[in-house]
Amino acid sequence: MTYHRVLLKLSGEALMGNLGYGIDPKVVTEIAGEIAEVIASGIQLVIVVGGGNIFRGVKAASAGMDRATADYIGMIATVMNAMTLQDALERINVPTRVQTAIAMQEIAEPYIRRRAIRHLEKGRVVIFGAGSGNPFFTTDTTAALRAAEVDAEVIFKATKVDGVYDCDPHLNPNARLYQSLTYGYVLTHELGVMDSTAIALCKENNIPIVVFNLSVRGNIVRAVKGEPVGTIVGGFCEVI
Repeated sequence: MTYHRVLLKLSGEALMGNLGYGIDPKVVTEIAGEIAEVIASGIQLVIVVGGGNIFRGVKAASAGMDRATADYIGMIATVMNAMTLQDALERINVPTRVQTAIAMQEIAEPYIRRRAIRHLEKGRVVIFGAGSGNPFFTTDTTAALRAAEVDAEVIFKATKVDGVYDCDPHLNPNARLYQSLTYGYVLTHELGVMDSTAIALCKENNIPIVVFNLSVRGNIVRAVKGEPVGTIVGGFCEVI
């Protein structure tokens, strides 16, 4: 299958590589290079990036911080990642815009749906920062929301494993990799592909989710071009 407009969900952890914290410039450069290949093929791309490599709101809240405050700090962390990715893309001549759900007019555009779509039509990559702008919602839910808003055909969730397993492959070498799953199966069995709000939103809008390994060179390009990579979650899939 060849896609026209897609959303790529990048975790903050994906940007730190093997570092324990922060951003690995080499990893960001590699990701930018793959994104450039996607854009060169004529596919329109939007990105939602997390902030867990810098600050994780849920973790801070569990340590006693006010949850809303912690989530807002996490949203600011996602903007730092978005700006870093924008810089890497523009250094290789990929036109990029960052839009944030919290107004930061000196460094990024405010999120405006019609403007985002216009950027896509002009061949620009649009990176959404600051989550949904609301505490208590994850960047996974933001990815599902933005995908529905800009009419993306699919969400690609880049992770550190090959797809969705029936248990943690790092703890169990016999863990089974699913090739395809239904939304209902993911929700019922709490597989942790995305949070339940994000899965429900994708189900309601019939947006498939492809979970794949970001650390394998070329996987972003292969996934976006419709090649079989990782696990696909959708309405008409069978559990395999």
